[in-house]
Amino acid sequence: MSEVAAGWIDPELASEFPELRLHALTLAARSGRSPAELRERLRELSDRFRGPQAVVMRQRPVPWAYRVFFRHIGLDPDEHRTPVEALALERLKAGGFRSRSLLDDALTVAVMETGVPVWALDADRVEGELGLRPAGRGERFGQGEYASDIPAGRLLVADAAGPLGVLFGALAPGRGVGPETTRMTLFSVQVAGVPDIHVEEALWTVADILTGQG
Repeated sequence: MSEVAAGWIDPELASEFPELRLHALTLAARSGRSPAELRERLRELSDRFRGPQAVVMRQRPVPWAYRVFFRHIGLDPDEHRTPVEALALERLKAGGFRSRSLLDDALTVAVMETGVPVWALDADRVEGELGLRPAGRGERFGQGEYASDIPAGRLLVADAAGPLGVLFGALAPGRGVGPETTRMTLFSVQVAGVPDIHVEEALWTVADILTGQG
């Protein structure tokens, strides 16, 4: 397992948001069905996180910091919800956090316990270091008839080969974790007001769960 590494930030983006950071961690891991202890951890998390907690959650410092950043980049957090608020709403609608897979459950635990979003890529499909940059004119996700346009200027997570995903949005086709994945690159985005320790805790929470240490 590697150490947490800092990604690159487009210079103009860094000038506009000097506290914006991308952090990545690569490890050998597979997804699959969640073990019983992780499913129980989700149930306990569901019991701790009910309606009253959801109401006040957005006012806490870390969730609030992501709401503020969303507005700065042109996203309305009441329509395009931050990752932690999207999970909170899902929990309220479903009556609990549903177990989906080892990876998905690990991401849910990390986000709900720290407020910091984490995503996962197939490490063998990443070329070079991860970074953040605006989309260029005419950039697309995928190839052929299934390719989709990316609005120019939309913030992307990218590597040397091109876009890996829209920031706080969907990952590019073929770049995420699949059944054949044996190595993952976890990444998280830190914004102004989010302490380093919260980001590191989120990444290591996912890593420890995936490797059976959490």
